[in-house]
Amino acid sequence: MMVPVALLLLGALTAVMAPRLLARADWQDREPVVALWVWQCVVAAVLVCCALSMTLSAAAAWQAVRGHVFGTAPRAVVDAYALGAADPWAATIAVALACGGLWSLAMLVREVVRARARRRLRRSELLVRAPLLPGEEPAGGRLVVLEGERPDAWWLPGTAPRLVITTAALRRLKGRQLDALLAHEQEHDRARHDWLLHCSGALAGGFPQVPVFAAFRDEMHRLVELAADDTASRRFGRLTTALALVELNEDRGVFGPSPTPHAHVPQRVHRLLTPPDRLPALRRLRLTATAALVPVLPVLVALVPGLRALG
Repeated sequence: MMVPVALLLLGALTAVMAPRLLARADWQDREPVVALWVWQCVVAAVLVCCALSMTLSAAAAWQAVRGHVFGTAPRAVVDAYALGAADPWAATIAVALACGGLWSLAMLVREVVRARARRRLRRSELLVRAPLLPGEEPAGGRLVVLEGERPDAWWLPGTAPRLVITTAALRRLKGRQLDALLAHEQEHDRARHDWLLHCSGALAGGFPQVPVFAAFRDEMHRLVELAADDTASRRFGRLTTALALVELNEDRGVFGPSPTPHAHVPQRVHRLLTPPDRLPALRRLRLTATAALVPVLPVLVALVPGLRALG
């Protein structure tokens, strides 16, 4: 039972220390795509630790599970994990981790169901405000223009994704600014940022006391916007993208002294107007490769006794 306990300790250490270490990193705003990858690898490492610990604990507690997990393993490997020794905590740990996994799955399903319900509601409201004309197909176009006095635009994901924009936004956004807005929203759809938000929201909602999951949710909401801003700015310029953000949000009071739900917008505009230097390509590669190794570490910890027995 030493390996399952070691995996649990490794997962707990990662869950506590990773958000603190990443909070001190000064490169996340400079490389949001790399930061998204690093956060996903860290969360994956925590989940892999729990999954492996659950599997080995269940193998120690029940002969039937042990037969499936170590069915073709040499006797020396089975002995190295000391699975035959009676341990009263093995079944408890396995059941607790299994319940945690089922709870995570339930939270993800709830998050997806709620998101789909919100999308159905918004599509219903969209049909009321912009009814289909005779002969028009329901999914005939990816752009929907609504009459509205407030500048607004949003991407509606789904099987037939659409960009919804108000007439006030069309009056304000000039030329390439509208193209930058479209590129920003299309990047959300291309990179499937909605699934990142679903997963991070499910983990944070299911386990609010786990620091890494709460930080994962908060950073995903911020980093996906920065990544989409960078995509738009590479195609149409940082000044054009910043002006599009200002034109869309200046009537919402986000640039005033009082905090608003869109308080991140001024920070995004400032970042576009004073772009930070990108990391060197070699450092980006090192960060990406190092992050990819993080979920591998618990796998190596789980394999150590077996490898020693075979060696």
